[in-house]
Amino acid sequence: MNKDLILREKLALERTVLANQSTFLAFLRTSMYFLVAGISINNLTTIKYGLVIETVFITVSAILLITGIYNYFKQKKSILKSRKHVGDYKLEYLSE
Repeated sequence: MNKDLILREKLALERTVLANQSTFLAFLRTSMYFLVAGISINNLTTIKYGLVIETVFITVSAILLITGIYNYFKQKKSILKSRKHVGDYKLEYLSE
């Protein structure tokens, strides 16, 4: 049994977890940018349709946040499902 392979699989899963968290934080950051832009557009400019633009930015912000949360938990579930298969390859090699 090759323990290095199992260790590599576990480390790969940990990198995947960190990548998933990083992706969620990117969604959160982008959502915050749109929220700040939406809140401040009316205060900083005198655009005729400022309220409409503000509403669009805040809506996009909410959609990005919901999408980020959904994506995070969907990927987390997939990662946890993959975690239980680490090291199971040895059954295939022992039976041959």
